[in-house]
Amino acid sequence: MRKHFFSGIQPSGRLHIGNYLGAIKQWTGLQDQYEPVFGIVDYHAMTVRYDPGDMPGRVLDAAASYLAAGLDPERSILMVQSHVHEHVELAWILNCVTPMGRLSRIPTFKEKVRQNPDNINMGLFGYPVLMAADILLYKSEIVPVGEDQVPHLEFTREVARKFNSVFGETFPEPAEVLSRGAKVLGLDGVNKMSKSLDNCLYLDDSDEEIAKKISTAMTDPSRKRRNDPGNPDICNIFSYHEVFSTPDEIEHCANGCRTAEIGCLDCKRILIAHLQDLVSPIREKRVELLSRPDDLVDVLRVGGTRARSIARATMAEVRERTGVTLGRDSA
Repeated sequence: MRKHFFSGIQPSGRLHIGNYLGAIKQWTGLQDQYEPVFGIVDYHAMTVRYDPGDMPGRVLDAAASYLAAGLDPERSILMVQSHVHEHVELAWILNCVTPMGRLSRIPTFKEKVRQNPDNINMGLFGYPVLMAADILLYKSEIVPVGEDQVPHLEFTREVARKFNSVFGETFPEPAEVLSRGAKVLGLDGVNKMSKSLDNCLYLDDSDEEIAKKISTAMTDPSRKRRNDPGNPDICNIFSYHEVFSTPDEIEHCANGCRTAEIGCLDCKRILIAHLQDLVSPIREKRVELLSRPDDLVDVLRVGGTRARSIARATMAEVRERTGVTLGRDSA
């Protein structure tokens, strides 16, 4: 029987290449080794202000994007976090072994406070505990993450260790599986891809939009003219080549840049073709899936049922460990 792991992304709007490289590409590559549980984590999305009327559409959009990018509901579980109430039940129990001081030291909490100064809520403060519950509920031994999520996974290991020390050995301490693509920055060459910074290449961009965005994207800032030699080591576009291009193309672009035999636009044309080849089938499949919303809902319902069967078994064990069993069944 294949083991499970959990990984999730918030239904926060259009997915971009950063999401694909940092999460979805890894997920699809692990489907034959594990039975992954992929969560659309709508409870996490509630930590910032949003329009409740938009949430169902955002969830469907995320489901369509994940399936179009290669998630197979026959080999994986695609579910919505709020469909499995054990996530929040386990989060409450883990809250009770988590020091507040440790939560306040998580770097991304300070970042989120800066982003949401008028909405610093308990959910925002405690969402790493819910994230830990998401992972531990499925007894995950590995978790595919981007580099920016490594501190959260270390926190999850600490929570598992603390629970095990207080209540007995229950949870594994999951190891991270890092993605090479997680290092790719946004098109500005400075920040990670972010919708708010408008530096994204989206998985539903048209071929024309891809060409336009890459043509104007930041390259080596020291290269001012076509005949100037450049340094691919500090060129953001070259970092994309290292992910999307062939070894021969990577060598061609690196050498051509250093010797000024090719210009930045020549280099970008090669990359544009690869990105269009990647995005086009995802975009087309996504449109086709969204034309059948009832089928998408069925996939999420089936995924929720499968996820609940795993979550119930874990919570029966957790309740037994913590002594909250009197007068109730294990469901």
